[in-house]
Amino acid sequence: MNQVDVFKALSNKTRLQILSWLKEPEIHFPLQDFCEAKGVGVCVGHIQAKCGLNQSTVSEYLSLLQRAGLVTATRVGQWTFYKRNEDGFTTLTQIIQHEI
Repeated sequence: MNQVDVFKALSNKTRLQILSWLKEPEIHFPLQDFCEAKGVGVCVGHIQAKCGLNQSTVSEYLSLLQRAGLVTATRVGQWTFYKRNEDGFTTLTQIIQHEI
């Protein structure tokens, strides 16, 4: 996990908000389709609609969060679904506790 990438990803209000939403997707995306129930994640379209930003911006934000190890992406057909990478948050906690 690259510390610079992680802290860059966390330095944006909307990206933090996305991580918060993905922590409890059943609350923040109540109309989510069958994929969330199977643990695949939240469709990027639902995240985009909730953010109110254009598709390219949301995709860039999610890509940055993925590179930082904070979310995972799964392709299902033509759609991409995102969920939090809890292992990444465990690693981040260890970095903060022991290295910073």
